[in-house]
Amino acid sequence: MIDSVSLTGLPEIQPQIQKDSPERVRNAATQFEGLLIGEMLKTARESSDGGWMGSGDDAGSDSAMGLAEQYFAQAMSAGGGLGIARMISAGLQKES
Repeated sequence: MIDSVSLTGLPEIQPQIQKDSPERVRNAATQFEGLLIGEMLKTARESSDGGWMGSGDDAGSDSAMGLAEQYFAQAMSAGGGLGIARMISAGLQKES
């Protein structure tokens, strides 16, 4: 059963979505690209037989490499990355 309280907040969401600035769109697209790059790095590490750069298979090295991949992905995305954020931003700006 749908609660009437949960439906009252819906009209407030739409005006906020329309107020998003191009800067916020670029920021969200850059964060999305960072997540995508991070997942690509994680998949590459997990599919290899050995660890990255001589790291072993223990939990400590897995955690350290996971953090390193995350920060590398964020830095890569902030520097332009693969161009995905730029394409997303351009596509969303055309729609608005």
